[in-house]
Amino acid sequence: MRPFEYVRASDAGQAVTLVSADPDTSYLAGGTTQLDLMKDGVLGPARLVDITRLPLGGVTHTGTAVRVGATTTMEELAADPVVAERLPFVREALLLGASTQLRNLATIGGNLLQRARCRYFRDPTVEACNKRNPGSGCAAMTGFARMHAILGTSEHCIALHASDVAIPLVALDTVVHVQGMDGPRGIPLTEFHLPPGDTPHVENVLRHGELITAIEVPLLPQGARSHYLKVRDRVSYEFALTSAGTALVVEEGTIRYARVALGGVGTVPWRAWAAEDVLLGAPANRDTFHAAADAALEGARTLPGTAFKVDLARRTLVRTLETTAGVEA
Repeated sequence: MRPFEYVRASDAGQAVTLVSADPDTSYLAGGTTQLDLMKDGVLGPARLVDITRLPLGGVTHTGTAVRVGATTTMEELAADPVVAERLPFVREALLLGASTQLRNLATIGGNLLQRARCRYFRDPTVEACNKRNPGSGCAAMTGFARMHAILGTSEHCIALHASDVAIPLVALDTVVHVQGMDGPRGIPLTEFHLPPGDTPHVENVLRHGELITAIEVPLLPQGARSHYLKVRDRVSYEFALTSAGTALVVEEGTIRYARVALGGVGTVPWRAWAAEDVLLGAPANRDTFHAAADAALEGARTLPGTAFKVDLARRTLVRTLETTAGVEA
């Protein structure tokens, strides 16, 4: 690991100033992927600014939303009673996302900012990685691509966004609150992550030095049901091959409210807007769910190693919708 300077920030303003002033300085919170990448030689910041002692944790509630501090751990959020009652698929995604040990360390802000799990990105001996070395190519295009994306890809990158909890959060119109040198701003989570396009190394809309301070998660309407389903190679903690987070309000057999997002298939947490359009106002039955799944996967781009994901993602979404709506499979 490259030597680095460690600084513990005394307040958020100091942290923002320190990081903003130096492009070779980064924040340190849970560090559950950052430190691994530093040990592997993928990341090498000259300075880390520790924000773990700042008052950026905790969960507060209003009548319509939950506000979650950026350094709140996954386990703390999963244990919140309002989340369990009013946002059950958020809790399901948290519990399926990591082991208890990791959930007690990993932060919500860090989870949203986690780097790609692509084996080629994480191996500095592989030269061809546009995310790590812009303009060098994408080794996954001709290599082992089973765990890669089929939605939001480009010819320059097919790396997957691996977060579980980001899937229900993006379905809920979550807002990310950040603080920077120009003051605070709120960013819809649907606009926070960037698909690779021509610049795979630019993964989100944060300016250098901007600090996530909290996220604001709207509560589901009363009477809504939700579910998060994760399909993986093993029951033990593993990244998703495909996943789906859905929330529905069904009145007299008709869908009056629908939120749908997909995981394991997108270069960003994938909001399935087209599926929601199919569901709203339609009967809550299998024909509707299959039509929604077809709409959600339209435009998928595959390689030989990822072609199986199209059908698997369709079936994952249909099963999730059936469970959410209480329709027997």
